[in-house]
Amino acid sequence: MIKNSHQTISTEVIKWRRYFHQYPELSFEEKRTSKVVGEFLKSIGLHVKENVNGYGVVADLIGSEKGPTIAFRADMDALPIQEETGLPFASKIPGVMHACGHDGHTAILMGAAALLAAQKNKLKGNVRFIFQPAEELSPGGAIGMIREGVLHGVDAIFGLHLWSEFPSGTFWTCYGPMMSSTDHFMIEIEGKGGHGGMPHKAIDSIVIASHLIMSAQHIISRNIDPLESGVITFGKLHAGTAFNIIANNALLEGTVRSFTPEVRKTLQTRLEELIEGLEKIYGAKITMNYRQGYPSVINHDKEVEMVIGVAKEVFGVENTRIMRPVMVGEDFSYYLKEIPGAFCFVGAGDPNHPIYPHHHPRFQIDESVLPLAVQWFYRLALEYLQ
Repeated sequence: MIKNSHQTISTEVIKWRRYFHQYPELSFEEKRTSKVVGEFLKSIGLHVKENVNGYGVVADLIGSEKGPTIAFRADMDALPIQEETGLPFASKIPGVMHACGHDGHTAILMGAAALLAAQKNKLKGNVRFIFQPAEELSPGGAIGMIREGVLHGVDAIFGLHLWSEFPSGTFWTCYGPMMSSTDHFMIEIEGKGGHGGMPHKAIDSIVIASHLIMSAQHIISRNIDPLESGVITFGKLHAGTAFNIIANNALLEGTVRSFTPEVRKTLQTRLEELIEGLEKIYGAKITMNYRQGYPSVINHDKEVEMVIGVAKEVFGVENTRIMRPVMVGEDFSYYLKEIPGAFCFVGAGDPNHPIYPHHHPRFQIDESVLPLAVQWFYRLALEYLQ
């Protein structure tokens, strides 16, 4: 077992992160990662439950006195991406890469567990460490973890995400909605093909698709309060076989994003009504498969106040900032629907390398922020339980 000094833990956290980076595992395939995590948590005296919702690991640190239970969560899965960073500890698994920082999240929470285990006699309550599989794969691993009882007896939950597009060493969060819901749709238009010079004898699926795409944007501008936010994005459109043939079919695929349940419902309903109207106008058959993804990450005000206070101590007042909500998703949202808590970003943009976005084959993080993130979890638990 390693010595639980802050300096030693900081070194170990970077080693763990690099190990996980070399051996990334896809969603619900995190066998190696969970084994390393589970064995370490046992070695520092935690009560460990493994194979939760697949390869999830849950560990409890029981304090010296009775009190509330605080939970921390880290996600463990990687992405189906071929790494192109050229790092000496680059992925050794072809076609799989930690391109979103989950290797760092896992290592950070292991470090926080080690520091807190050494301080268990000072804790007036308990800490639950949740190492979750499959954040990247909808419907996500959080739902299954909740169903298996990981929030039972928990009073509040907190999590973080390393963010390469924010300056290294900064801390970001906000009150209320922080990240959007992430819905997905596929639309198939069945028209009637024909000669390009005789459109009156056909039902042009490309014209219908164009009408649909443009009219969907009017939903945002005319059905949503201008002070609210919503997005309908069409990312794929496939239609046609030749330049002089009116397309018989068209396939569209896209995403709908919003921050509140009310706007989310409005966008889906209006899109369905738009499709019904276009069917009548053009005489085509239009079917939509609409799948709701993660709900919006909505922070709780009291817990936001707490994480900001701790962040100012760890990251500095000048580096602790209130952010604007972003239109990306996270299944941490499911935890926040069940109990109070807060989510945050830790800036990890490496100043010595080009900044690539998350899910990019050259994505990197600045490892120097990992010890700061460990300290944030550590001090947050001490404050909550003292």
